[in-house]
Amino acid sequence: MAFQKPKNVGATTRRILAYFGSSKYALIVVCIMLIMSTGSALAGSYFLKPLVNNYILPGNFRGLAVALAVLAVIYLVGVVASYFQGRVMVTIGQKTANLMRKDLFEKLQDLPLKFFDTHTHGELMSRFTNDMDNVEMAIEQSVVSLISSILVFVGTLVMMLVLSPTLFAVAAVILAFMIFLSVSLSKKSTVYFRMQQSSLGTLDGYIEEMVDGLKVVKVFGHEQVASSEFAGLNDKFRSSATTATFLSGVVMAVMGNLGRILYATVAIVGGILAIAGRLDTGSLVAFLQYSYQIAQPINQATNQLSVVLAALAGAERIFEVMDQQVEVNDGTVTLVNVTYAEDGTEDGTVVEAPETTKTNEWAWSVPGDNGHTLVPLKGDVRFDHVTFSYDGVTPVLKNISLYAKPGQTIAFVGSTGAGKTTITNLINRFYDVQEGTITYDGIDVKTIRKSDLRRSLGMVLQDTHLFTGTVMDNIRYGRLDATDDDCRLAAKRASADSFIRRLPQGYDTVITGDGGNLSQGQRQLLAITRAYVADPPVMILDEATSSIDTRTERLIEQGMDALMEGRTVFVIAHRLSTVHNAKAIIVLEHGEIIERGNHDSLLAEKGRYFQLYTGQSALE
Repeated sequence: MAFQKPKNVGATTRRILAYFGSSKYALIVVCIMLIMSTGSALAGSYFLKPLVNNYILPGNFRGLAVALAVLAVIYLVGVVASYFQGRVMVTIGQKTANLMRKDLFEKLQDLPLKFFDTHTHGELMSRFTNDMDNVEMAIEQSVVSLISSILVFVGTLVMMLVLSPTLFAVAAVILAFMIFLSVSLSKKSTVYFRMQQSSLGTLDGYIEEMVDGLKVVKVFGHEQVASSEFAGLNDKFRSSATTATFLSGVVMAVMGNLGRILYATVAIVGGILAIAGRLDTGSLVAFLQYSYQIAQPINQATNQLSVVLAALAGAERIFEVMDQQVEVNDGTVTLVNVTYAEDGTEDGTVVEAPETTKTNEWAWSVPGDNGHTLVPLKGDVRFDHVTFSYDGVTPVLKNISLYAKPGQTIAFVGSTGAGKTTITNLINRFYDVQEGTITYDGIDVKTIRKSDLRRSLGMVLQDTHLFTGTVMDNIRYGRLDATDDDCRLAAKRASADSFIRRLPQGYDTVITGDGGNLSQGQRQLLAITRAYVADPPVMILDEATSSIDTRTERLIEQGMDALMEGRTVFVIAHRLSTVHNAKAIIVLEHGEIIERGNHDSLLAEKGRYFQLYTGQSALE
């Protein structure tokens, strides 16, 4: 893989600076402190000229004492200014990183599912940690230090020119070479800093993946393979980091030695000029001091430039995520809370409920020429000749047509890769179809706002995800305005209440590590309860494949039956014993419907379903 320096340093810098808007007054303070500290450094060195000429050479010790006191005050002002400058920049850096982190997190919430299909969790976490830390460190320490170094360098050149144009000309030759070398090496190091950040993101992603799947690694005895792969990624990161750090160190060493050459050259030439009477002693001393300290801002700027470039590479990676195309919440049809009209109870006429009134009735608000039409939410879902491809090339679903009337259960069966999960992803509009249409209560789902569409759907995934928090918090995640009584009632109907009450703190038991302190069956029961409290008219159940004990399995079946009652349900079946009562069973193979019917009729056909049911073919 080819790596290069940040694509647009200027654009990336401007985007970072845009976050400084809320800290403009603090930046004014920093600028004032920066001027004071820079002026102190320059004035202190120039003060050596009158100190030598007016007090040391004439032997004026009383005047020398006063001059030294003044010099001490000058340097003290610089120290105080630098202290407050650093304190304020820490605040600005933390505030800026906080805003960037917030924007990055909010951006992730708006990205489509396909983005996460192509980016590992560790790679994204690296943006939040390593890259963000580099940006924060650069703002807090390196940026002002870099600017200060440039100001000191320019100011020193001006003062050297004022003291002796001849010596300045001699010094300029060496300084030009120092600057050229510094810039050249810094450009080269930028490539490796970007490589370092990218390698670190890949390494973090691998570590997270291996930690999450450590049990699988041990089961198959692949510890050595995992260690070998990790070593390869780790060596790649070490190589790029070593090169980047080496180049940074080379710059420091070269600058240091060239600085000594500069000082020696100035001392020799200046001494000759002083002997010839073309330069006074005070000016020579001051010029020597400037020539000694001018290497420091060059070294410092070179060193801090490496940090800044690393931060810009990190910021670029952050902005790459921020620049991804968001999932557009398009559609004009919305979901509204309704109530039955006072004069329309018999014919089912509904009207939008007042904001102060909350009901359990919902309807689609469909805009038209004569205003909005309310279509009651029932759960009628239909696929009409739907074809879909994830990559736009290879079809995953081919000419799929099916329907589920309100309250019906439709089960999808088939081997892995048949297209079962893809169908449910299309109902949710995690992806949009390329051909054909999907309607919901007679409305094309592409015209329904995604957020409203998903509010009307419930999902129980085979890989149950629980959040860090209490059991009650995880149940309430299904509907954030649900009361404790609503959550407990849902748990009872989902057959989860009994096991929850046996937990150490009952509903207040804290779940950590994605439910690592619960069994797989208990996690599934909580997922069913969470879906139950949401109370959607359409439910998507991706049946878990993991083995659980018989008693827990019965509880899960009871919970599933309660959850499915009165709803339109799509079941992705992994155990055919659970689909006996489905209104229709859809058998998929390579993205096509090859059989459909109920359990008895499909067995009678003795086709693909019969083979799956009797164990002649694998079902996953």
